[in-house]
Amino acid sequence: MKRHILFASVLLASTSAFAQSGNVSGVVVDKMGNPVSGALVEIQNNKFIKAYTEKNGAFEIGASANDELVIDAPDQSKKTVALNGSKEIKVVMDYASRPVELGFGIKQNVGESTVSVASASNDEFNKRSSKNIGNSLLSGSVLGLTALQGTGDYASYEPSFYVRGLQSLNGSSPLILVDGIERNITYLSPEEVENVYVLKDAAATALYGYKGANGVVNIVTKRGKYKTNEIKFTYDHAFNWEARRPKFVNAYDYAVGLNEAYANDGKSPRYSDAELGYFKSGEFPYLYPNVDWINETFKNNGSSDIYNLTFRGGGERLRYYTNVNLISNLGFIAHPKENSGYSTQNKYSKGSIRTNLDIDLTSTTKLMANISGTLMEASRPGLSSDDLWGKIYTVPAAAFPVKTEAGLWGGNTTWTGYYNPVALTEGRAYSKAHTRSLFADMTLSQDLSAVTDGLSVWTRFAYDNIAAYWENHTREYKYGMDTATEWKDGKPTAFSHYTGGKDGTMSEDSKLDWQNRNFNFGIGANYDHTFGDHSISSVLMWNYEFRNWNGQNNTQYRTTATLYNHYGYKERYLADVSLSLATSNKLAPGHRTNFSPTLSAAWVLSKENFMQNVSFIDFLKLRASWGIINLDYIPAEGYWNQTFGGGNSYFVGKDNATSSGGWSEGRLASTNVMAERATKYNVGMDATVLVGLNLTVDGYYQRRDRQWVNAGGKVSSVLGASNRYINGGIVDSWGVELGANYAKEIAKDLKLTAGVNYTLAKNEIKEEYEEPRAYDYLKRTGNPVGQIFGLQAVGFFKDQADIDHSPAQQFAQCKPGDIKYKDQNGDGIINGDDVVKMGYNTTCPEIYYSFNLGLEYKGLGFTATFQGAANYSAYLDTQSMYRPLVNNTNIGQYYFDNRWTSATAETAKFPRLSAETNDNNNRYNSIWLADRSFLKLRNVEVYYNFPKSLLGATKFINNAKLYVRGVDLLCFDHIKELDPECYGATYPVNRSVSLGLVLGF
Repeated sequence: MKRHILFASVLLASTSAFAQSGNVSGVVVDKMGNPVSGALVEIQNNKFIKAYTEKNGAFEIGASANDELVIDAPDQSKKTVALNGSKEIKVVMDYASRPVELGFGIKQNVGESTVSVASASNDEFNKRSSKNIGNSLLSGSVLGLTALQGTGDYASYEPSFYVRGLQSLNGSSPLILVDGIERNITYLSPEEVENVYVLKDAAATALYGYKGANGVVNIVTKRGKYKTNEIKFTYDHAFNWEARRPKFVNAYDYAVGLNEAYANDGKSPRYSDAELGYFKSGEFPYLYPNVDWINETFKNNGSSDIYNLTFRGGGERLRYYTNVNLISNLGFIAHPKENSGYSTQNKYSKGSIRTNLDIDLTSTTKLMANISGTLMEASRPGLSSDDLWGKIYTVPAAAFPVKTEAGLWGGNTTWTGYYNPVALTEGRAYSKAHTRSLFADMTLSQDLSAVTDGLSVWTRFAYDNIAAYWENHTREYKYGMDTATEWKDGKPTAFSHYTGGKDGTMSEDSKLDWQNRNFNFGIGANYDHTFGDHSISSVLMWNYEFRNWNGQNNTQYRTTATLYNHYGYKERYLADVSLSLATSNKLAPGHRTNFSPTLSAAWVLSKENFMQNVSFIDFLKLRASWGIINLDYIPAEGYWNQTFGGGNSYFVGKDNATSSGGWSEGRLASTNVMAERATKYNVGMDATVLVGLNLTVDGYYQRRDRQWVNAGGKVSSVLGASNRYINGGIVDSWGVELGANYAKEIAKDLKLTAGVNYTLAKNEIKEEYEEPRAYDYLKRTGNPVGQIFGLQAVGFFKDQADIDHSPAQQFAQCKPGDIKYKDQNGDGIINGDDVVKMGYNTTCPEIYYSFNLGLEYKGLGFTATFQGAANYSAYLDTQSMYRPLVNNTNIGQYYFDNRWTSATAETAKFPRLSAETNDNNNRYNSIWLADRSFLKLRNVEVYYNFPKSLLGATKFINNAKLYVRGVDLLCFDHIKELDPECYGATYPVNRSVSLGLVLGF
């Protein structure tokens, strides 16, 4: 009975307020002045009165002079505006209203958030014509997120992500979420994403229990709109090519180089002068071939097509968003149609569909449901294990012809026909991979304001299933080569015929390659209430996670109970407290549950009375946070148990006639185990000045202790058993992040956007139970994670006298042209005690930055984004490019042109050629260390938005955009010969130019 009386009172009050109020009209626009349609407009203290913005951003609502309006935009930004007697208002969704989504339904805006969070909206990152959202984030558009490009064929290359650099001895990869649930973003297209949030400090990541210490990337998909119906179609066609394909010597130079290497090794020449002449003249191409394997195997251009069809809109009680995405890519195989009935081209295709629904089942019961499904297929010539580009780096131009004169694929005893790249792309047939994925989640919430004002409860279910299937349609083939055995007058007259391999039928194998199944369940209660100058937002929740990979010891269970509280006073003084209790089955029994507290606070100075006359400051907020986050990283399964394994055999019987395998003591059990722990501190500032310049500054410090390390550095080997793992590692990390972005219509029809992001992330190993070192400069402790150590080269030995009068290098017998090292300790010997630190790490740059610029005038515009990295090193160990001839590999042209010879002793960059493994030259040293810093033009786009006056004639097209887009067109770096991000013996990095069309209905 009391509930009905309360409801009637609220309804009567709202009706009375509506009757006494007048109509307020307004318009909602974004930061560039574009109308925001489908936004919800409510009265702050009376949610029964609502209005919705139209296509032009206009709305009309009944409100009194002293009311405050709450605008909730489709991009999830939110703003509260005081009417102060106005009957007409213009609401700009500015920086302070930008959304901050921590997950689990906790949504704030920049103006009220106390945590360190960076974000990017769809129009900021969706500029790369990418197959998935991961590759769209490479532009450096999110402050604090380091995204490094991957390599491989189109189907397989994926980037690596780091939040605030390297933080741990045990990996620093962040947690990747889609709509708050850990998921693989390979299957998520950029078009369906609304915002990307990077959660960085302890207070921002506390909700994620054991998984948030390395930072969190939360990708939030688009949702429906109120009172709107929109259809959007996009088509993008890309022309792709591979940048910086490696260059190798021709057959003649290879033969000359091999003879030179044999001479350096004290051997007789491999090729005679006559044979060298044949390589040079090409007179006998089947005996002395000169094959350009890259041009024979690959064409110069590939292509890709991306289609998106989106339906977005809804009414008051149901909102919807549906996206259909289709992708097709054709690779670079030169002759894929040499066989009847199938193609050997590198091909990739993906079809996906997503539907997000928001349903108001009643005025107090809401259902949010998301479902996404993907079918993906990738086809390649031969098997991935054939390592096509690895063969390109291995096989020299002089190895064998593409085919023999008799029509067999080329191959010999040194390099079999399965090293023949053309044969692998034409005669090996193909294999195919299929991936099927389903992602589904549902959140049901119930408003209990009738019981207590501001109280609600919710529950969430999520289920994901990803399965990959593999088909083998490869075949074997014969190969061979002819070799001259007799010559007359310098011409070959007799031959031997080598044949290997066999002709086989096409395989028809298939199997389930792998499968992942994940389940999430959560329940929670929210309390949101404002009384006078005070506001409270609290969440008490419990979450359960089940993750399973096919195989053994691959099932994980985690639970997290969290109490989160957000408090505000006069919208000026803000504080968050989060208390989390997490449990994981990965940890040792008795130590599986750990407590993580965090605290953060903010002061919005721009709301203080003394700031009201500071005209150039529109918004200014200072914030700080502290917290402890635990991790459930483990060094090995069952690390708390002692292990036993196979030992030496023992023999019994007469003359040891029988034997049996023995057992030996294995790794000792870890005792007094604890979870790895991160203690994080952060201070920051968010501001908007000069009507459009948004600034963000963050400084942070973290101590990551109790890291799992091997105790071998502190325990004598006399122990006789493998050492236990202990919680002894400590790494400190610190850094700064600076972001500045400007977006404004600076004159009529002239819009400007510009931005700069800069991240410095440093770290130092404080403890890792390092083994004793003879000299302090040898210690890894006190240096950054991944610090390179090597010998310092001081040149190359000129001659035997130079070798005799130099410190003795103990790695191998030295010869003229070998690398000469500095004696660091002055003992007259070069050995492991002369290793010093050099360069930086090869995993993640310490400095990561980007800057962008955009201009638009009357619909015609351009945008460009540059992104760079510094304090970053590469170790050049790529086969044949920097390790020629050893194990029958090729010779890179750059190495050949810069190798040591007696004639180039003063200018050489690399040691002498040798066909033998050289322990002196091929160890870590400064010759092979390169500065990996780079600056890339990540994206450039020229576009035209067709005017409304022109589109009006169509009567059904509301907006249209035509664009030309370039991706990774320029790279400025120090390596030059290979891409600095991906310099290994693998697929070169793609560059592309796209033509695109966007139509809105």
